[in-house]
Amino acid sequence: MSRFFAATCQYRRSNYCLGLATLIVALLFNSYVAAKDSDSEMEAGSYKINAGDVLSLQVWNEPSLSADQFSVRPDGFISIPVVGELRASQKTIVELQASIAKGLSRYLKDQPTVVVSVLANNGNVVYVLGKVGRPGAFPLNGPMDVTQALAFAGGLNSFAAENKIKILRRDNSGQQRSIRYKYGHIKDGVELQTNILLKSGDVVLVP
Repeated sequence: MSRFFAATCQYRRSNYCLGLATLIVALLFNSYVAAKDSDSEMEAGSYKINAGDVLSLQVWNEPSLSADQFSVRPDGFISIPVVGELRASQKTIVELQASIAKGLSRYLKDQPTVVVSVLANNGNVVYVLGKVGRPGAFPLNGPMDVTQALAFAGGLNSFAAENKIKILRRDNSGQQRSIRYKYGHIKDGVELQTNILLKSGDVVLVP
C-alpha cells in the first residue's frame, strides 16, 4: 500500500512539474510574440509616442539639427533647434517626422529629410492600482487586455470588489472617462466584450 501511495505521489509531482514547465514555456513564447508585435507596431508607424519615451532625431545633411538622444517631457512636448516646441505625445513617428520637417522647411533652403526613432518606449505603460497583489506601473510591450494586466499585478486580493473595477482613460483632448469591467462576470464567460485592450496611460482601479 505504501508503495502505491509513493508511486501516486511521484506521478502527481511529475505531472505538476510537466505542467509548470509547459506554463513557463508558454509565458516565454507569449512574451517573445508580444515583443515582436511591439517592434512591428513601431516599424509600421502605428505606435504613438508617449511622455517619457526616448527618441533620436536625424536631419539629412544637417548634423547641427540632429540629436542622438532626447526624452519627451512630462507635458508631452519636445524642443527642436530652430523649430522650437512641438507636441510629440500621442503622435505616430510618421506624424512627428512630418511636423518637424514642416517646421524646418521654413528655415532650410531644401526640403528636409527627417528620421525619428524610438530608442526606448519608457512612457508606454499602464497602471493597476488598488486591491491587487502588486499594484504599480507595467510596460505595455504588446497587446494587453484588462484580465492580463490584473494577472501581471498579481491578481485580485481577497478584499477586492471584483465587479466594480474601473478603467480610467484620457482622450486626445485630455478628458477622462471611466469604463466598467466586471471580473466576476468575465470568469463566468459573460460580458467578455468588457475585457478591452488597454492603451498607454490607462489606469485600472480595483476597489
